[in-house]
Amino acid sequence: MSSTLAVNPPSPDDAEKGVANVYPGEIAITFGNEKGDLATTEILPVLPVDEKGQKPPPKLAQKASKPAKRKVSRWILFQLWYNTYRKLFTIVFTVNIIMFGFAASGHWHYARQYGGAMAVGNFNVAVLVRNEIFGRCLYLFVNTCFAKWTPLRFRLMCTSILQHLGGIHSGCAISGIIWLILRTVDVFQAHKDEHAVVLAFGVLTCVTMVTTAVAALPWVRNTHHNVFERWHRFMGWSSLVLTWMFVLLSDLWDTTTHRWNLSGEHIVHQQDFWYVMCMTFWIALPWICTRKVPVEVELPSNKVAVLRFQRGMQQGLLARISRSAVKEYHAFGIISEGTHAKYHYLVCGVQGDFTRSLVNDPPKYIWTREVKFAGVSNTSTLYKRGIRICTGTGIGAALSTCIQSPNWFLIWIGSDQEKTFGPTISGLIKDNIEPERYLLWDSKTRGGRPDTRKILKEVYKSFNAEVVFITSNYTGNSEMMQACLLEEGIPCFGTLWDFVSANGSPVISS
Repeated sequence: MSSTLAVNPPSPDDAEKGVANVYPGEIAITFGNEKGDLATTEILPVLPVDEKGQKPPPKLAQKASKPAKRKVSRWILFQLWYNTYRKLFTIVFTVNIIMFGFAASGHWHYARQYGGAMAVGNFNVAVLVRNEIFGRCLYLFVNTCFAKWTPLRFRLMCTSILQHLGGIHSGCAISGIIWLILRTVDVFQAHKDEHAVVLAFGVLTCVTMVTTAVAALPWVRNTHHNVFERWHRFMGWSSLVLTWMFVLLSDLWDTTTHRWNLSGEHIVHQQDFWYVMCMTFWIALPWICTRKVPVEVELPSNKVAVLRFQRGMQQGLLARISRSAVKEYHAFGIISEGTHAKYHYLVCGVQGDFTRSLVNDPPKYIWTREVKFAGVSNTSTLYKRGIRICTGTGIGAALSTCIQSPNWFLIWIGSDQEKTFGPTISGLIKDNIEPERYLLWDSKTRGGRPDTRKILKEVYKSFNAEVVFITSNYTGNSEMMQACLLEEGIPCFGTLWDFVSANGSPVISS
């Protein structure tokens, strides 16, 4: 580690007045590593000397200057709003609506005849893309086949699609409901030939499916998260049971003979039967991996709980935990030194009832899914060098990437991090990341948040990074993503947000 010292020179007027030696200037100290590929500059004030030759007591920290707001064009704001999630949703929903239009107008007899299969086929895809194991396989395939050697634009596209698979989930789910309603309407129109039980289960299935979708709306999901968890899950399971009944009864009832055809051979030749079978498998698979495991809770402050679990993990994964086997699960980023490590950690900020209970009543055991799901950081393998910037408890999702890869630079902005988050997290940083590869900004001692736009621009260039991953609150996330786009289009991926409440408080998409 080398350093150079530069002192801001006094003005010529000061020299002429004979007061140059008491000029309160600044010292800029630049630290560079041995390779010379990174330089970090600290600006330190030079304190004035009074007439008695004594310096006034130094301030604890230099105040952080508030960065001037830059005007963001509507095009950049539109780019951030119309992200890949909405693009995928638009594609899936538009294709389904076009097919629905042909079917409803009588120009596509296959879709009209097999409306149930069209509905359940969409539901099958919606469930599949949200399946943790399928997601892990998808991430593994992309990271294995396309890491580093493919064009940067292609790798960025892969990361963006993987991060926003929820757009396919939402698009297929809503499209499936539309197809299901069409199928139920067809049954009602043919009520003379259809059995009343088939129609009844069709209506019940539509009601439960719509309720499941409404429970997942951003406003419900984020302002009443427990309501979302319970209704979306339990109504979803009810919908699965009713879908089975609707499909089986529809396939077993012969509209020509007006009799039940209980032949098993007839059932297995129906495509909607196999669609529901696959959907059931995808739904059940993650729950097979659910376990009650021991946990140790560290409480460094009343704002944070650090949970420690057995065994190490690869970087870029998130864990779902709950106090109940089947009720609401909450996702947190995993911190680990690698698969060889003895432990992995979750950083839980106290924000709601669940996280508050971790502080007030620390558990000895907790429910979790042993197969963890991949987050956007898991695609860090695709890039040669990158920056991981986070604020507060976002360190939970960011730290593993920088610990396990020497090609990632960590920027962590928080208030009194060591006291708030405890020695465990601080130790993981200092023991595993070289000093020239991280920047910790304590907003309490430095008097506020830094100019993240300036920091990102300088580190991006000096570290020769290809991409920036951001984990922050809604305001910080928006500011940093806007800054990256303003600075000649620095590639970046931020936290996904569904909704901002009327009072301006942000809420995150899990």
